[in-house]
Amino acid sequence: MLNLVLFGPPGAGKGTQSQKLIEKYGLIHLSTGDLLRSEIAQGTDLGLEAKKLMDEGILVPDAVVIGMISHKLDANRDAKGFIFDGFPRTVAQAEALDSLLASKNAPISGMIALEVDDDELERRLLERGKESGRPDDANPEVIRKRIKEYNDKTAPVAGFYKAQNKFKSINGIGSIDEIFNAIGDVISTY
Repeated sequence: MLNLVLFGPPGAGKGTQSQKLIEKYGLIHLSTGDLLRSEIAQGTDLGLEAKKLMDEGILVPDAVVIGMISHKLDANRDAKGFIFDGFPRTVAQAEALDSLLASKNAPISGMIALEVDDDELERRLLERGKESGRPDDANPEVIRKRIKEYNDKTAPVAGFYKAQNKFKSINGIGSIDEIFNAIGDVISTY
C-alpha cells in the first residue's frame, strides 16, 4: 500500500499533483475538509459532533478527525493507497496518524514536500485568485498570513518524518510534468 503525505505551503501545487498521482497510481485522495463535509452530510456520530463544534466556532479535535480518517480507511480496505492532503498539520496529528496507520498495518510510505519560495507562492495564489474567485487567494495580506501560518505551525511536521527517514523534498518550481516526474522518481524508491 502506498500512503503519501503530500506537503507544502498554500500555492505549492499540491492539488494539481494530487490529481495526477490519483490517476497514475490509483490512490484515494484523503482531504480532511472533504471528510468533515462528508461525515456531516451523512449525519454520522462523528459528523454531528464535528458540526456542533464548528457551529460554535471551535476547531474539530484531532481525535474526531482521526476517527473520520479511520472510517475512510476501513471503507476502502482494498485501496492501493491514500494521499493525505491537509493532514497532518501538527506533530501531534502526525503522531496520531502514525498510531492509527500502525494499527491497520498501513504505515505512511513517505512525505513528499513541494518546496516553493514565498514570493512565487504569493504570485501563484494571486493568479489563482483571479481565476477562481477565491477571496483567500485575492488579498496579498491574507496570502502572506497563510504562508506565515504554514511556516510557523505546519512546516515543523517535516521534522517528524525526517526523523523516520520518510521525508523527501521536491523543487515545486517548474512545469507540472517536470514536478510530477520528480515526484514519481521519489515514489519509485518506496
